[in-house]
Amino acid sequence: MEIDSARLEAWTDAIPGEDLALAAPLRLPRAARSIESRCAFVLQLDAVNFGSGWFPSLLKRPGLSGYRTIEAALVDRFERGAFPSAEELARSTPGDCAALFGQAPDGEAAALMALFAEAWTDLGRLVRDRFGGRFAGPVEAAGGSPDELVRTLLELPFYRDLAQHRGRPVAFLKRAQITVADLAGAGAGGFRDLDRLTLFADNLVPHVLRLDGVLRFDPDLVARIERGELLEAGGAEEIEIRACAVHAVELAAGRLGPSVATPARLDAWLWLRGGGAAYKAHPRHRTRCVYY
Repeated sequence: MEIDSARLEAWTDAIPGEDLALAAPLRLPRAARSIESRCAFVLQLDAVNFGSGWFPSLLKRPGLSGYRTIEAALVDRFERGAFPSAEELARSTPGDCAALFGQAPDGEAAALMALFAEAWTDLGRLVRDRFGGRFAGPVEAAGGSPDELVRTLLELPFYRDLAQHRGRPVAFLKRAQITVADLAGAGAGGFRDLDRLTLFADNLVPHVLRLDGVLRFDPDLVARIERGELLEAGGAEEIEIRACAVHAVELAAGRLGPSVATPARLDAWLWLRGGGAAYKAHPRHRTRCVYY
């Protein structure tokens, strides 16, 4: 697995600047007008922003991907003015999640619903016990520092997106970082130094980079991905796919310059690009974990 340096340069130079400026994946409910409700929405959504390894078996809304199905259900709940308190979130059950997200309680996605319930229980307890039940509490306590919010989120097990590769630690922290970016996009937190956020390493952006010729995978790995085989979470191949994508986007952002694009802005553009038919026509790698 490697980065095609020549292709990366040509690919980067061809990115339309106006597309980068418009890339904004977060869909904020119209009803989320207060800072508290915006923080509640982002924290609750990003707490369950994982499970792509289960998405082929997820019951999806017509025309929507797995992530957009989860997002749409949460948007609908907020539009009804029904977002739960921290105490209610702390009592989440797999059945609650299955009902909200339109899944059969004993269906193929039942294991994912159980993980969603655990993620929400952990978040609800943190907000209830540490921040008086206010979802804006951990955001305000960060004082505009992405690092501080990430440290708070790392108290929750499902955010500890850390791995070992050939004896060396690798920290992706995908969901903790994207929470910062989403809060900033929602106009909450007053975060500074957003240019220090990396690519939000998942399985879609590396897929886009591979099909665009920026990343080159071993043919045997491509064949296994095409067959829909699950890759081992935390295995060498899975770590290298994510790490190569992070590095490629750092190189692209450096070539473009901070006034044009940060890694996080490139991530948003690549993620939206991955929704195109050309990318959906090919399987991307799947791993069952709580990190993406």
